[in-house]
Amino acid sequence: MERVRELAAAAPGKEALRLAGTDEVLTYATLNERADRVAHWLIQLGLQPGDGIALLFENHPALAIAAVGAERAGLYFTPISIQLKTREVAHVLKDCGARVLIVSQAMRELAQTLADEGALHGVACYMTGALPPPGFASLDAALDETDTRKRLPECEQGRDFLYSSGTTGLPKGILKPLVPWDRRAIDDTETASWRKSFGFNQDSVYLSTAPLYHAAPLRYLVRMLRTGGRTIVMQKFDPEAALAAIERYRVTHSQWVPTMFVRLLALPEPVRRRYDVSSLKVAIHAAAPCPPLVKQQMIDWFGPVIYEYYAGSEGAGLTAIDSHEWLAHRGSVGRAKFGTLHIVDEDDRELPVGEIGRVFFEGGPPFEYHNDPAKTRSVRNRHGWATYGDIGHVDAQGYLYLSDRRTDLIISGGVNVYPQEIENVLSEHPAVADAAVIGVPHAEFGESVKAIVQLRERDAAGPQLADELMAFCRERLSHIKVPRSVDFEDALPRHDNGKLLRRLLKERYRSIENPGATI
Repeated sequence: MERVRELAAAAPGKEALRLAGTDEVLTYATLNERADRVAHWLIQLGLQPGDGIALLFENHPALAIAAVGAERAGLYFTPISIQLKTREVAHVLKDCGARVLIVSQAMRELAQTLADEGALHGVACYMTGALPPPGFASLDAALDETDTRKRLPECEQGRDFLYSSGTTGLPKGILKPLVPWDRRAIDDTETASWRKSFGFNQDSVYLSTAPLYHAAPLRYLVRMLRTGGRTIVMQKFDPEAALAAIERYRVTHSQWVPTMFVRLLALPEPVRRRYDVSSLKVAIHAAAPCPPLVKQQMIDWFGPVIYEYYAGSEGAGLTAIDSHEWLAHRGSVGRAKFGTLHIVDEDDRELPVGEIGRVFFEGGPPFEYHNDPAKTRSVRNRHGWATYGDIGHVDAQGYLYLSDRRTDLIISGGVNVYPQEIENVLSEHPAVADAAVIGVPHAEFGESVKAIVQLRERDAAGPQLADELMAFCRERLSHIKVPRSVDFEDALPRHDNGKLLRRLLKERYRSIENPGATI
């Protein structure tokens, strides 16, 4: 974070971060001073390089301060999703081995529950603001009492220690090595590649629309601080507020998930036209599959500034695609930009162009799932290549097309069925706001295809619309892929990073299914 020090000296009043809802501002000078204080405090608590802290925050400037301070002290920092249940938070806190937990006032109730259930044993707990609850000390008071006169020691640069979103079970920690002291002042490879790919620089204005406890939003914020640009953070996503922020702050770069695109497109046309989005140079999306029709509509609206990437917190590899490429390779997530892409069969043999297989990357950096060597081994094949667990194929130009998660594959009557393909078709129906497809037990076929649909108009749900949706799919898909039953729900279980929690739906529909629509 030497860049933050440089900017604090050269342009102390420059905004590093602004909360869009409250207009609370964090300048580079304030960020630098407070982060130094946090680093000194953590070291004076006795933490050593390689130790860890945990952060339980909504989108708040203090999260950025704590992250920079932990980096300077050579520590791992683990932001914990505030959407997790108490059991899941306790698991992450214990698994990451954090010695210190810092909690915001807004998370007071959750923090108190954790304390009451004994989940904070052995962890030094601090809370921002006045009058922390029993078991917590005042962070503000602790920082006020910290001696910052000594120079910080030379040590490795700390980094994030992130956990998966838990779409297939309890969150898994992804541990990467710290950055040696002699590389701290060097622009790291990830940031350099990111800047080159998207054109980020110190004049960029970046709109962060998602929770900062997720990998991409947090890492983009950290990279923006290293780049010297300005970040506008939404405390909570609202489609019209996002458009207003783009216009007001002349946003040049932004990041989204497909569900946000859906909500933007659902705004009345007069509302959409009200806001000027012409300042946007790049609108990045990732995290979950984007239905082609939704992406096409966003390109038509925002212009050819939509940029997609496929990657993961593990950093095993990355593909990317801009709007012009996507229009020529509709449905693709791009060509490999980091790591060498391989499509292989169950025996790790390379598959030819067009054949569907497991997606692996060769040449990515080392990583491991914390306290889970079996999981670490499971994502690497005999060649040492790593996978995110997806299946797909490449075309003759090397563009990757994802079919689905391997664990979500439906095998019906011995035939492989890919839920994402069916979900994309359902999303094109004008009545559908969101769709999920799962395999449910079937006495004859082993599994049958079930669609769970969220409608734009709740009152439209009924057997007639269910039959219409199945007929809609029958016109566009082969018989085996057509849902044999359709259920309607008010909302699908999605994580706040846009990922569908398909496992929750699978658990709900474990019983043997008979063909036919259900409501």
